[in-house]
Amino acid sequence: MTTLGTRALNRALLARQSLLERGERQAIELIEHLVGMQAQAPFPPYYGLWTRLRGFSPGELSQLLLSRDVVRMVNLRGTVHLVSAADALPLRAFTQPVMDSDLKGNQQHTARLNGLDLGELAATASALLAGKPLSSAELGTELAARWPDREPTALVFAARNLLPLVQVPPRAVWGRSGQPTYALATDWLGTRTTRGPDAERLILRYLGAFGPASVRDVQTWCGLTRLGEVVERLRPRLRTFRTEDGVELFDLPDAPRPAEDTRAPVRFVPEYDNLLLSHADRSRVISQEDRRRIATRNGIVPGAFLVDGFVRGAWKIKRDKKTAVLEIQPFRPLSKRDTASLAAEGRRLLTFAEVPGGEVRFLPS
Repeated sequence: MTTLGTRALNRALLARQSLLERGERQAIELIEHLVGMQAQAPFPPYYGLWTRLRGFSPGELSQLLLSRDVVRMVNLRGTVHLVSAADALPLRAFTQPVMDSDLKGNQQHTARLNGLDLGELAATASALLAGKPLSSAELGTELAARWPDREPTALVFAARNLLPLVQVPPRAVWGRSGQPTYALATDWLGTRTTRGPDAERLILRYLGAFGPASVRDVQTWCGLTRLGEVVERLRPRLRTFRTEDGVELFDLPDAPRPAEDTRAPVRFVPEYDNLLLSHADRSRVISQEDRRRIATRNGIVPGAFLVDGFVRGAWKIKRDKKTAVLEIQPFRPLSKRDTASLAAEGRRLLTFAEVPGGEVRFLPS
């Protein structure tokens, strides 16, 4: 069985993520290829598409949201993801056990829901949302009218976990703001039925975007457990490898696996990007030391930049009324060539962010 080193895994991942060279796909095609993009904050997916696609403009994604071709909803790992309309309900059904588990063990809300008839709550929330989206505050107020002794935020949390709800525009439309406002996915997408979750098909798609990968990697990506049996059923259709530590990896036979010395240009990946969140062993793109650097108690994942394919620091755009600064925080000293490449790519990033007069500033490592 062939052994794949860290750099070989890195280049395979970057190739499938359109990070070795920007792709020519439409935005919705890439969103589907990636099996969704984490969208815990409204705007990181715009930057994630810009860094992966040639010629991408914010209006393309905004229009997809307004036309309901893509939606934002809770699914993978129990977090908000941007997914295509075709993937929305199947992905939600596939990951529903994650939401069920969260209902039983959420440190903030579970105790506040003890003794509540969750079936009645789901039916009540569904009736309230039928035909009219409600903001989180509005939905909480309406549910609290039925259960006045319960915390409104806990009731909304339960509804969001029990029902496939989408966050509707203007939330996440470029250049606009809006509080989370929910609609039933079946109403918003105009469908009452969906095919059941096809775990095998979704895992094959995961491998196409993130492989080669172990069973633990697959489970980390989606938040589910006990997927070893599903992967085992797929074994005849897959190619297998091993890591240098002896962990078995699975992959699509014809998926790209570039040579480990393939050139990897500098790239800026946004907050919460699944590139950094979809493997149990993330050393293929970020070292354990640097994972600790970006870890926060509240789960915020900062924007990161790649040099030679690996995370080498963090970035963020700071704005005020008159100026914008792209702050680049290296984790260790950079070469003059890499500094120049990052500065040039950073200026393109500021232009995309519609602050062409912005400044690129390197912070001390």
